[in-house]
Amino acid sequence: MNKLNITNKPKAILLLGPTASGKTKLAITLHQMLPIEIISVDSALIYRQMNIGTGKPTPEELSSTPHRLLDIKDPSERYSASEFRQDALIEMKQILKNDRIPCLVGGTMFYFKTLIEGLSILPSADFYIRHKIDQIANEKGTNFLHEKLCKIDPKSGYLIHPNDLQRIQRALEVFYITGKTFTEMKKLSKEPLQYDLYQFAIMPYSRELLHKRIELRFKNMLASGFEDESRYLFERGDLNINMPSMRCVGYRQMWSYISGVIKYEDMVYKGICATKQLAKRQITWMRKWNNLHWLDSDNIQIAASKVLKIFNNSTY
Repeated sequence: MNKLNITNKPKAILLLGPTASGKTKLAITLHQMLPIEIISVDSALIYRQMNIGTGKPTPEELSSTPHRLLDIKDPSERYSASEFRQDALIEMKQILKNDRIPCLVGGTMFYFKTLIEGLSILPSADFYIRHKIDQIANEKGTNFLHEKLCKIDPKSGYLIHPNDLQRIQRALEVFYITGKTFTEMKKLSKEPLQYDLYQFAIMPYSRELLHKRIELRFKNMLASGFEDESRYLFERGDLNINMPSMRCVGYRQMWSYISGVIKYEDMVYKGICATKQLAKRQITWMRKWNNLHWLDSDNIQIAASKVLKIFNNSTY
């Protein structure tokens, strides 16, 4: 039966961490210790046919420990934070009906933030405006759009990475529809998550160790067939580098290599560097997070025991 505390809200566990920090391994370990079901919080793992380059759990891992919200979109499709929140809430409710505890695991910090804080009252997508923004992106590039956003809405420009085309487009679209900046619109009323949250962050004690793990992980992906996976996507003919799926770390660099823009060794170097930069941004998010219990990923069993102790001590 799902455990409740004195607020009578259902419990949920949130497990955040940068790429290559051991989130999946910890989640699988926790699944053996607690009555949890796992929901993926990752903007890359949603895509089908993108398994190796995203570090998706193996079929064996998924067989023993199923993850929800994996493989729910084709790489040609878009998926917003608001859609994630809607889907996650449905999955969480279903898990509660199963008398189990939702455990949300991933590294897409904006998804976590949207889930916890709720959604601002933002306008629906406008096809005409979005098409015009897409045209500008194709003609002048993502950096041009990002610079434009920084002039219109400096705060959003600072918070949104210059390569995050989807969020740049959305911020500009909101401004062109409403005449108000994305920052202004986000201040409007929200509906926060009605769960008691137990929030954990996992990462190696040493930043140097994390970087070594990232480099090893990327090279293992290459050895496992990442290039063949990427070539299959490239040769489909309906994808391009400006799509959110193909702008995922690793795929973006592999696309440049396959299309002849950079050499293989440059792809490897740039892919590893981009992954380290992603981890840095994830850690920056985590450092600003409230109510996080920090876990050292150097020993997964100790980390899992800490989660278990904190969670059980809060239960009556």
